[in-house]
Amino acid sequence: MSTVKETVEVDVPVHTAYNQWTQFEKFPQFMEGVEEVRQLDERRSRWTTNVSGVKREFDTEIVDQLPDERIAWRTTTGDTDQKGMVRFQRLDDTHTRVELVMDVEPTGVAEKTGDMLGVIDRRVKGDMQRFKAYIEGRGGESGAWRGRIRPGE
Repeated sequence: MSTVKETVEVDVPVHTAYNQWTQFEKFPQFMEGVEEVRQLDERRSRWTTNVSGVKREFDTEIVDQLPDERIAWRTTTGDTDQKGMVRFQRLDDTHTRVELVMDVEPTGVAEKTGDMLGVIDRRVKGDMQRFKAYIEGRGGESGAWRGRIRPGE
């Protein structure tokens, strides 16, 4: 399993960055290779990705969510194995640090080779830069979900 970690500072308040991140269906607008995310309920989402010509569908489940602080998830179905957490740190009234940490188990020859060549790291780095441009360019979030999900619930 590979661990990917990337941090970006965005020029928006912490609640704006957090609120936008809860809008999973908007992820294809800034995440490379993500074709669609459908919110199934407050905890679960269905993802369709296409990375280097390899199409995958899988479900994720939020296992911990605390508004303005963190969202943690894991895959529950499909042949993609990953878990991760995004953290939001208020720097001041108009700046936020967003840190993404993911554990990814590449499957298949293409993904394993891509992982060894640093493709996953570069993709996540690019996704975080695109999130920065997306949220700063919008000037505000497109929606919000501020519910609390506790581990083990």
